[in-house]
Amino acid sequence: MTEHIHDVIIIGSGPAGYTAAIYLGRAGYRPLVIAGAVTPGGQLVNTTEVENFPGFPDGVLGPDLMDNMQHQAEKFGAEIVWDDVVSVDFSQPVKRLTVDGGDTYQARSVVVTTGANYRKLGVPGEAEFSGKGVSYCATCDGFFFREKPIVVIGGGDSAFQDATFLTRFGSSVTLIHRRSEFRASKIMVDHAKATGKINFVLDSVVERVNGSDKDGAESVDIKNTATGETTTLPANGIFVAIGYKPTTGFLNGALPLDDHGYIKVEGASTRTAVPGVFAAGDCVDSVYRQAVSAAGMGCHAALDAQAYLSE
Repeated sequence: MTEHIHDVIIIGSGPAGYTAAIYLGRAGYRPLVIAGAVTPGGQLVNTTEVENFPGFPDGVLGPDLMDNMQHQAEKFGAEIVWDDVVSVDFSQPVKRLTVDGGDTYQARSVVVTTGANYRKLGVPGEAEFSGKGVSYCATCDGFFFREKPIVVIGGGDSAFQDATFLTRFGSSVTLIHRRSEFRASKIMVDHAKATGKINFVLDSVVERVNGSDKDGAESVDIKNTATGETTTLPANGIFVAIGYKPTTGFLNGALPLDDHGYIKVEGASTRTAVPGVFAAGDCVDSVYRQAVSAAGMGCHAALDAQAYLSE
């Protein structure tokens, strides 16, 4: 166990974590960022071109954006540890965090920015064509599929929101859902149907994503769960919208979570129920889930942590 007690430790990286580190570093707190070993940098590391992050009129590659944020945090004194937090003890004023490598770190305050992962289909071709047709963010990637056939997989509000948004790009938009009834709210369903631009394939599941190395995704194999019949549907853009899973399992009850596993915070702040522990980004936000909103929350968390430390 390290004997040194840090003023603040940030668990996680990505836009929220690195933004918090930049602010805390500039304030002189020399934050320790436990950035992760498996997926440091968050979801943007697996994203190709990002065109909706302010300040980049020509777009920026996701990994490049995260590298720049990391280097900016380090410039202001942040220290990066490439490991994953596996357990925490927030029961005392000095918090303790244990990482996968076995080391334990101590801090007076903690900012949790561990994000969330997209739920995936787990079918052949999904991983192979991720970033080459398969996407988990309609607002990020819809533009790349102008006048191309698009499918959206899911039956909740997110799927209907994505399908409606994508009608402005695709030559066709087909929503595929495993059941005959939707989980989405009635107003979302009615709005999507009112566009007249969305086809619905119900009682069906995607079994495979097909394509080529040269052209990317080209079609999906669909199985009707009622009849067992399998068909192939042309699709260059496959948007998976079956939910998110916040990365909060390592907390093991140390912080209150909502019914879906997101960390609860007080109002519009980033304060959790534990004094000195703050949370920001997609491990809190189940609504917007954008890089720029996560960065904004990271700023809030840094300012909340500064206020706590100064007290």
